[in-house]
Amino acid sequence: MIFRTLLTTTALLGALAALPAAAQDRVVYHIDNAAAQATKGLRNIRNHLDVDPAARITVVTHADGVDFLMEGAKDANGGEFSGPISALRSRGVVFEICEITLRNRNLKKEQFIAEANYTPSGVVRIAKLQRNENAAYIKP
Repeated sequence: MIFRTLLTTTALLGALAALPAAAQDRVVYHIDNAAAQATKGLRNIRNHLDVDPAARITVVTHADGVDFLMEGAKDANGGEFSGPISALRSRGVVFEICEITLRNRNLKKEQFIAEANYTPSGVVRIAKLQRNENAAYIKP
């Protein structure tokens, strides 16, 4: 009886060890209107990471959504966005700006905060994150 219990326990432990490790959630936050989405998006992301610190979050911006990533950009209360963005970057959040938007709006990379990354197309990047990395899509 003890031998049989030991075999069963060993088999269960072996089966558990063979299971894949818990995958990190992959999430893309889509911002295309900074005035309407940036403040609540940053708050959502902070709350998201407070509950799930292992989540891998990418914020993809295009159109008017890039505005909060500009040097000196401020929220409706006059607070600079750079502080909350820097805090989220330190937690692993990636912020990406659409290069098509830069061309269409005659903007230069030098106008944006150093924490920003660039992607050739915001919409294509969102689609690829969803398709290739199974990223959940959130639009604040």
